[in-house]
Amino acid sequence: MRVPYAASGEYAVVPGKAPPRPGRGAVVRYLVEVERGLPFDPAEFAADVHRTLNDVRGWARFQRVDRGPVRVRVALSSPRLTIRQCLPLRTGGSLSCWNGTRSVINALRWAKGVPQYGGDLTAYRHYLISHEVGHGLGHHHRSCPGPGRLAPVMTQQSKSLNRCRPNPWPFPDRKPRESGETEDRRP
Repeated sequence: MRVPYAASGEYAVVPGKAPPRPGRGAVVRYLVEVERGLPFDPAEFAADVHRTLNDVRGWARFQRVDRGPVRVRVALSSPRLTIRQCLPLRTGGSLSCWNGTRSVINALRWAKGVPQYGGDLTAYRHYLISHEVGHGLGHHHRSCPGPGRLAPVMTQQSKSLNRCRPNPWPFPDRKPRESGETEDRRP
């Protein structure tokens, strides 16, 4: 898919709502935005975001809404809008960021991924969402704990794995309980 360097420069909120995963613990309200003019189906992007955020290996339980108040905005952005939204951070048009109000997801990375993920675009997309939303929940960058180990999700895996293995999840070892209830984790 060809991703334009620049689109409209304006976000549109993706209409729709989705409940949090079952379980206990805090619920984080969020909404999804897509820059107008990008070649992605906004509803499909929003569904991918919701699946990632509500996976039991994720940070918390997330409720998608289409109006505020929200704790997090997840915004699919052209490289040019990413550069503008991420200032003063320098993304070079290729990185994503948290800008204090939204997780700015670079559409080029969303479409192409990075070599470190060995062509597993789905896993890389989980990482992008988990990492940038993690910033919105107050988590900071972490280093690789050692060669061959899983990279913490807050490692800057888009830049390098530093001899770690790729990992898209905050809690990669968590599994659903037999009762269907999920872990109680507060962001």
